[in-house]
Amino acid sequence: MKSTISFVLGAVAGGTLGAMEVVVNQIMQEIISGAQLKPVISGIKSVGALGLGALLGTTALVTSMTAVVTGIIVAVSVALCLLTVRKSEGWPVAGLVAALATTSCGAALGAIIEKLSMSYGMVSLLWALGIFTVLKLLMHIVVKYAYTEQKLCGSITDATKREQARLLASEVDLRQRVALELEQRIMARETQKPEEDSLDAWEAQRREREEIKRQQKKVVELEMHQRTSQQNLLKVVAKYMEFLAFSGLPMTVTAFVSAGFGIFGFGGYRFVFVILLVVVLCMSFWLMRSWHLNFWMLTGCMGMFATFAIAVLTLHAGQEAAGMSVKMHLARQNISKESIIIRMAHTSSVQAISAGFFVSKVCQVGLGATVGGPVAREAGGKVVWGASVTAAVVLLIVKVPSLMLGVGGKAGALLGAAGAAGVSMGGAAAIAVKSSSWGGTIGTTAGMIFGFLVFGKWDIVNIGLPIHTNGLKVSAVVSISGGLCSQAL
Repeated sequence: MKSTISFVLGAVAGGTLGAMEVVVNQIMQEIISGAQLKPVISGIKSVGALGLGALLGTTALVTSMTAVVTGIIVAVSVALCLLTVRKSEGWPVAGLVAALATTSCGAALGAIIEKLSMSYGMVSLLWALGIFTVLKLLMHIVVKYAYTEQKLCGSITDATKREQARLLASEVDLRQRVALELEQRIMARETQKPEEDSLDAWEAQRREREEIKRQQKKVVELEMHQRTSQQNLLKVVAKYMEFLAFSGLPMTVTAFVSAGFGIFGFGGYRFVFVILLVVVLCMSFWLMRSWHLNFWMLTGCMGMFATFAIAVLTLHAGQEAAGMSVKMHLARQNISKESIIIRMAHTSSVQAISAGFFVSKVCQVGLGATVGGPVAREAGGKVVWGASVTAAVVLLIVKVPSLMLGVGGKAGALLGAAGAAGVSMGGAAAIAVKSSSWGGTIGTTAGMIFGFLVFGKWDIVNIGLPIHTNGLKVSAVVSISGGLCSQAL
């Protein structure tokens, strides 16, 4: 029975992720085949293939990180408010509000990205990234001074003082009553044997004294527990706000360097690839050799390498399209130079969007799992069920106002909901590891795999990122081999 329950729990988590995978792929195909692809194709002329890939990759990752961290900060804020009013039954509300905040933030950022790219071109995203980076730094400073232990602990201390004052007043009142009764007995018949009702009164007063002592001890323990929880939550706020403010800097620098060369007319030169590679390696070496290796440094380097990989994939896709066009030309098929250029731009654009969606999904699920795992070790399967139900509700809600959100807003909302699927998967993985029996571990793991394959329509995550464009299939491999680098050069 325990193995069966574990299998069902894992299947719920895996099915949630599989359903999100299918829906996100559908919205990606809608973008690729719609009018949203036109500014992306035009962006190759202004920033080059490498610049376009780096720009879209940075935008996708920064958007995903911002949406997830927004949900985390909102959840922590709600939790801190619950601690202030000393209520623990509203913790599920914090999770629900966090999921809605993540989805809303993703939808808003997606709609903004679509509006900027359609109205002002892809270069506008570059300036938007710069402005957004500055805003995140300012937000980090504001939150750092707003969420301080001294300010937040003051409310807990005041509530504790009020409760202790009330208990102290009750204790003083009890002592006065006892003293008065004792004085009355002394003044009465000293040799008379106490009556039964007097003994009962003494027993009631003893129980009342014990209850007051117990409540005083409980108040002190509650305050200590609240302070510990508050300190842990403040550490979470500091960690993720630092992550939000600084993790996008390496990616943004990469995008600015590659797109800057394209803006000034050097986007098609091969030395840009070498400069971009040197920049990536230098920044990663500088960050990773730090004595204090923080969470944002590790994720920033991973995001920077992912951005560099998307840029290389974008360049490689265009070269593959050019190579196939040359083969068709050698086969005596009439292909003009303009057709080759159009095909290269279209293939590179599709590859950049597909790779951007891929890394965005991985980022959302990964960050969600880092949150869901620790929480599930404390709360159990409730986290998995709550995250899965929230993701399902978001899927239903997003389909209704799709006209109001637009394709970009819908894509952002769905990618934001992928974070909830990540929470569910992280929670199920934590439960599988924590299980006391091999049956529970194997059942949960098998359920996750089964649910993902069934609800994902047996579509395993494709590392090859296949792209079909007008009968031309371009398969770009995520791993950058030496042959790929030499061909790009």
